[in-house]
Amino acid sequence: MKTLVVITGPTGVGKTDLSIRIAETFQTEIISCDSRQLFKEMTIGTAVPTQEELSRVPHHFIQTHSVHDYYNAAQFEVDVLAKLDDLFESKQLVVMTGGSMMYIDAVCKGIDDLPTVTPVVRNGLLKQYEEEGIDNIMQELKEHDPVYYTQVDLNNHKRVIHAVEIIRMTGGPYSELRTNTVKNRPFNIIKICVNREREEVYDRINRRVLMMIDQGLEAEARSLYDYKDLPALNTVGYREFFNYFGGEKDLDYAIERVQANSRKYARKQLTWFRRDKAYEWFHPDEQEQIVDFIKSQL
Repeated sequence: MKTLVVITGPTGVGKTDLSIRIAETFQTEIISCDSRQLFKEMTIGTAVPTQEELSRVPHHFIQTHSVHDYYNAAQFEVDVLAKLDDLFESKQLVVMTGGSMMYIDAVCKGIDDLPTVTPVVRNGLLKQYEEEGIDNIMQELKEHDPVYYTQVDLNNHKRVIHAVEIIRMTGGPYSELRTNTVKNRPFNIIKICVNREREEVYDRINRRVLMMIDQGLEAEARSLYDYKDLPALNTVGYREFFNYFGGEKDLDYAIERVQANSRKYARKQLTWFRRDKAYEWFHPDEQEQIVDFIKSQL
């Protein structure tokens, strides 16, 4: 049966190298499920694979959109399923890797069939967000859907905006349309999560942030400062620099916040992945064991 192998784990753990090696072993291609590597203006801060890495194995869904484009997990589900239909014409197995929890679940489990948001509604909300910020949109969500207001991560402006989009489209609460029903997929799914000891993950994150600084993260963030209110840029590694550019403390503090928030995000990822009992857990250096496990499931 056609098989999708999901390789995920916390940020900085070493998913990119492992996934390329697995894809090379099975002579296949990689679908990226990193919700920020989608954007072509965000290269350093999202740890986009190097040109050498990209040349070893064909990758999909990397730097395909602009930060000015609206894109969400529901669109990703549709796009990836279409790409898988194409890839499975010639491949028995495809690798999907990244750490964006909602994007992984969108492909593996599906998202509720919600009404298509019209450009008028979407552009109107984005314009409101850019001009007024998120507070009035949050208030609208609280008034029209207090249930979802208590459930959503209010720091995730993209999810808040999407909920209000649906409210404006339907005239009813977003929470009443969410069934969380798992959809059947016409392919097998093997789910692998890789992890290291916590202190090792933290050390790798801290060192990777310093490497990004050496590569020019500050300049990359500065080039995007004028667009800092776009949902795509509400991202660790950028918003800390935006605060610094706006006068908050100094460069060293900004770097420390990038490191701290990246570690916090890694903890959030692990909490999410541990709730899904379908994952098999490995150390990223256990490539042979991972290959053997995949073969045993085919």
